[in-house]
Amino acid sequence: MKFPALDLAPALARCLADVWAASAWPQPGLLLPVPSSPQRLRDRGYNQAWEIARRLARRLRCDADARLLLRIKDTPHQLAFPPERRAANVRGAFAVEPTRRAELRGREVTLVDDVMTTDATAVEMAEVLRQAGAAQVNVWVLARTPAPGG
Repeated sequence: MKFPALDLAPALARCLADVWAASAWPQPGLLLPVPSSPQRLRDRGYNQAWEIARRLARRLRCDADARLLLRIKDTPHQLAFPPERRAANVRGAFAVEPTRRAELRGREVTLVDDVMTTDATAVEMAEVLRQAGAAQVNVWVLARTPAPGG
């Protein structure tokens, strides 16, 4: 089944660009979408985070790359787990493309995603990127789900 909202990607990228323009945030160095597993990519037909990130990069005149950070383990959706088990669900699920690790050395990286349920996925990716040499990792998301029970 294809995700029906691909046509929203330009507007969502524009929203992030507008927030950035109104902020005091520095120019992002490199935008990386949260990677999808091959199975989810086949099911959906595209990676929604990449569709937003590549359009955002054009607007902000910065680099974006969908092949530097990889999802190496397909994991169940985070919503299937209670908050205390979500970090374990994504542990070991991401890696930096081994032949490209040097591209991260000393760089500021901004992860882009549409929705954050908890910060477990972002924390795991940020740790992988820092271990590969990224100097700083920021996370930009369009929406954050409410905490369970509140």
